[in-house]
Amino acid sequence: MFNRSNFIYFFCFLVLLSGCATQPNEPSDTPTSGEVNVVVDESFQQLFDTQIYTFQSLYPNAKVHAKYMSEKDALQRLINDSCKVVVMCRDLTPIERKNFEVSNLFPISTKIAEDAIAIVVHPENTDSSLTVENVKSILLGKDSVWSQVVKKSTLGKITIVFDNNGSANARYMQDTLLLGKSFSKNAFAVKSNPEVIDYVSHNKNAIGILSVNWISDLDDSITHNFLKKVKVLEIKKDSLSEGYKPFQAYIKTKDYPFTRDVFMINRQTRAGLGMGFVSFVAGDKGQLMILKAGLIPAIAPVRLVHINTN
Repeated sequence: MFNRSNFIYFFCFLVLLSGCATQPNEPSDTPTSGEVNVVVDESFQQLFDTQIYTFQSLYPNAKVHAKYMSEKDALQRLINDSCKVVVMCRDLTPIERKNFEVSNLFPISTKIAEDAIAIVVHPENTDSSLTVENVKSILLGKDSVWSQVVKKSTLGKITIVFDNNGSANARYMQDTLLLGKSFSKNAFAVKSNPEVIDYVSHNKNAIGILSVNWISDLDDSITHNFLKKVKVLEIKKDSLSEGYKPFQAYIKTKDYPFTRDVFMINRQTRAGLGMGFVSFVAGDKGQLMILKAGLIPAIAPVRLVHINTN
C-alpha cells in the first residue's frame, strides 16, 4: 500500500512522464523517415528531381519537399529557417557563418559536385569559340556588337541573357570574372535556364549564360532537344590556347575555365531527415546520379570490376 508521500511522488512522476511524451517541439524525423524542406538552386532541378525520387523510393517513409529558386532566395530561406537544407554553387562565407553562430547554429557544408557555366549562342552564329577576355568584354559592354568579336560577322548588337535575378550564374560571372564590376546595359535575366535556351534559339544576336547541368546529360531527351536549339561555345583561356567545351573531363582538369563547386548546406545538425538526404546525395548512389548528369562527383563512386582471365 502507498502511503501519502509515496503517492505524491508517484503522481509527480506520471505528470513528468506525460509531459515528456507530448512535448510539441520534439523532432519526429529520422535520417530515413519524416519530412524536410529543401531549397535547390534552379540550375540543378533536373538532377535533384531524380535524387529525390530515388531517395523516396528507397525510403517510403521519407518525404522531401523541394522548391527550386535562385541562389539568393535559397540562402534567405535557410537564414529564415523556412528550410533545413539548401543546394548552392558556393559555400557560406565567414560572415554568413558568424551570423548563424550568433543564434547558436552551426550549418554543415558538404561538397557534392563540380559544375560549370556554359556559354551558348544561336546555331547560325558563325563563331565556335571565345576567349575568357572576349567573354569579359562582352559582359562589360566593351564589345557590344558581334563584329567586334568575330571578324566579318553580319550579326548586330549583342544581348546577354541570364537565367534569373539573383542567380548563381550571374553572381559567379560578376564576382569571379568581372571582379564585382557591373554588367553591360544589354544584359538581362529571364526566369529559368530553359528560358535562356529558348531566348537564344529565337535571337541570333544573343549570348546565353546557363548551368551546364541543363545540357550535359546526353541520355536525357530534354538535353537533346535543348542542344538542337543552341550551340555551345568552346572557351579559350587566351588567344594562343586551345578551346574547350564544358565536358566532364575538361571540368575536372580545369582546362575549361568557368568551373565551380556545388554544396549542400544543412542547418539541421542532428541526425534528422535533412542529414539523411545529404548523406544519400554524397554517397555512392547519389554520386553516380551526379556523374550521369554530366557533372563531376565530389567523391568518385566505387566501381567493382570482375575480370575473367579464362
